[in-house]
Amino acid sequence: MLVKICGINDPAAMEAAAAAGADLVGLVFFPPSPRAVTPEQAAALARSEAGAGPGKVGLFVDPTDADIVAVLAALPLDLIQLHGEETPERCAAVRKRFGLPVMKALGIASAADLDRLAAYAPAVDRFLLDAKAPPGAPLPGGNAAPFDWTLTAGRAIPRPWLLAGGLTPENVVQAIAAAGATGVDVSSGVERARGVKDPARIAAFTRAARATARV
Repeated sequence: MLVKICGINDPAAMEAAAAAGADLVGLVFFPPSPRAVTPEQAAALARSEAGAGPGKVGLFVDPTDADIVAVLAALPLDLIQLHGEETPERCAAVRKRFGLPVMKALGIASAADLDRLAAYAPAVDRFLLDAKAPPGAPLPGGNAAPFDWTLTAGRAIPRPWLLAGGLTPENVVQAIAAAGATGVDVSSGVERARGVKDPARIAAFTRAARATARV
């Protein structure tokens, strides 16, 4: 069970994610988000972590190439997450330009939304299936809302994928079972206040998600 803790923005959260054994941590390069970090702040967080630690995911929303260049000049990334309205062609261009795997986040509200995966599959390495943001929402993700987890049950997803949207330590086991997920992504569900991670909830979430692999 692959576990990603997204929206890491302080050393305590980075340390907690590493100590819990998270596979990936997400660094948000989208200023409207309460979890946003600058490239310099992200580099300092990466330096604060002892050892190799979790893989570093840079989350971008409709970035220019210059936006990504600025981040990569400050710290290396293991994965680029595109969480905006990027087309398959844009995803392919980012992957080719920067030589890094790309994960495309797509908002899901109905089975019809899953039909979009086929067009993106040749251009990306992973999907992140998140709850579709409500109309007028200021953020494309991190809105603490789930989608109908049964939409993905038994569905052939053409790339490895992570389930996101409204996950918490309390519901992640149920979500994994209902969705058939082999990876999970959490942000607001492990916070004690908006944009402030809770190390205890990070540990509890990771522990619960991993326990499903032994059931």
